[in-house]
Amino acid sequence: MKNKFLSNILLTFVWVALTGDFSFENYLFGFFLNFHILWLITVGRKRTRYFLIVPKIILLLLNFLYELVKANIEVAYEVITPRLNVTPGIIMVPLDVKSDIGITVLANMISLTPGTLSIDVSNDKKVLFVHAMYLKDREKFIRGIKDGFERRILEVLS
Repeated sequence: MKNKFLSNILLTFVWVALTGDFSFENYLFGFFLNFHILWLITVGRKRTRYFLIVPKIILLLLNFLYELVKANIEVAYEVITPRLNVTPGIIMVPLDVKSDIGITVLANMISLTPGTLSIDVSNDKKVLFVHAMYLKDREKFIRGIKDGFERRILEVLS
C-alpha cells in the first residue's frame, strides 16, 4: 500500500510539473488521475488495499465536511437568534473502535464539529464522554456518532 501511495504522489508531482499549473485544484486532479491510472494498470492482478482504502478515506472526509457545515449553521443560527434553544449535556458514547488511532480520530472529529466536545475516554477504551450543545434525544445523538463518524473510521481502519 505504501508503494502505491508514494507512486501516486510522485506521479502527481510529475503531472503538476508537466502542466505548469501549481494550483491546489491541479494537484487534486493529478492525484485522482494518477489514482485511476494506477488502478487501471493493476486490473486483473491482485488488488491492493490502497485502491480500497482511498475511496473510504474520501467518504470519511466528505462526511466530516458535511457534518462540519451543518453544525456551523446550527451554531451560527443559535448565536444570531434572541432566544437560547440549547439543551446541553454530557453523554457516554459506547465505542466499537478499539485502536488508539481510531479513538483519537473519532474524538478529534467530534471536537472539531461545533456544538460538541470530546471530554475523555474511559480507561478500558469502551466509552467516550462527549459534551453536546443540543442533546434532546440521547439515543439519536449516539446513533448519529456511531452510524456516521465511527462507522466510517472503522471502514478505513479495517
